[in-house]
Amino acid sequence: MKPDDWISIPCIPIEQPIGRFYIGVVDSKALLDISHSDIIRIDKRERQIETVSGLERPISASRVKELREYVKSVDATFPSGVILSVSSEHVEYNPETCRMRIRHSAEVAEIIDGQHRIEGLRGYTGPTFEVNVTIFVDIDTEDQAMVFSIINLKQAPVHKSITYELFEYAKSRSPQKTCHSIARALNYQENSPFKDKIMILGVADDKQKETLTQAAFIKPLLKLITLEKQAMADRDALKRNRFLPVPTPEEVRTNSWVFRKWFIQDQDAKIAQTVGNYFLAVARQWPKAWKDKQPRIILNRTNGYNALMRFLPLLIFRLGLDQVHSVDEFQPFFGKVNLGDDDFNSERFTAGSSGEGHLLQKLLLDTGIAKNEAWRQINQNKDE
Repeated sequence: MKPDDWISIPCIPIEQPIGRFYIGVVDSKALLDISHSDIIRIDKRERQIETVSGLERPISASRVKELREYVKSVDATFPSGVILSVSSEHVEYNPETCRMRIRHSAEVAEIIDGQHRIEGLRGYTGPTFEVNVTIFVDIDTEDQAMVFSIINLKQAPVHKSITYELFEYAKSRSPQKTCHSIARALNYQENSPFKDKIMILGVADDKQKETLTQAAFIKPLLKLITLEKQAMADRDALKRNRFLPVPTPEEVRTNSWVFRKWFIQDQDAKIAQTVGNYFLAVARQWPKAWKDKQPRIILNRTNGYNALMRFLPLLIFRLGLDQVHSVDEFQPFFGKVNLGDDDFNSERFTAGSSGEGHLLQKLLLDTGIAKNEAWRQINQNKDE
């Protein structure tokens, strides 16, 4: 066997109840060469119970695409380890040097967990990207399944509101940090329509007064600044001290980027003022529905909020871009809407996208927004 038919990595043994395994570091290019995933196969579906074989779930093309963009960012990292299973015939461990040799051949290492991170590094051409790996030698299929299930079923998912909250500690500007800061400001300001209505960190301290999660507040606001999938690229560019180009009028109208120019010019206060004034007009028109804490009233909850946020850019296009509009400027539009406080209920505007779309359509038609604008807004892909 030629020396370059093997890769050598620093490695230490770990003893746990399951047995011995190894923690090591391998270059991402070599990891791609030797690893493979036993893609999960759905054998049959009977009485809504799936019989499956294999371990890792099917690769999500969208997730891989996101990760391939992410690894290009200036502070990209995969701090959690990829877990591999390797046969003893393909590895040699030297306890004196604390190094492991692994046969440099395709499909030597089976991925127990981490296939999306590995695929996200395929085609990577940046600086050295090492990956920490956990290597099980001669682990049987039952134990592989147990390890996979513990990692993927026992861990609690991270709430999106917590993810946004962490941007509080970021030093550089980003669309996410801006939206997070606006959410907090509007939640705590005494004269804000959102005073104490936003569940910071996704946990309601008082479910009788908080009606929106932080993530629910931020998601539609972010879309008025950038494409959801472009937010990380914007963050990376700013972290590298690069200038973001001011959007063209066509880009603003096509993407509803009514706040992007202000974001680029570091005028986040104007975004917050506009959103605050807009919802103060909502609260003035429907004071009872806006203050109501009952779950069946939807105006101040996710459905109502999403519909109103999709309506907002069209009003700004009518009133004029690049200026903070007052409550009195927004108010006449809501005065045209033939809805009373008691109409904002979950029976009329049902849960989910259908109720949101129904309310948006009512706002658009009653205020006389152009049909082509209404059609685009009603049918736009909200999960772009």
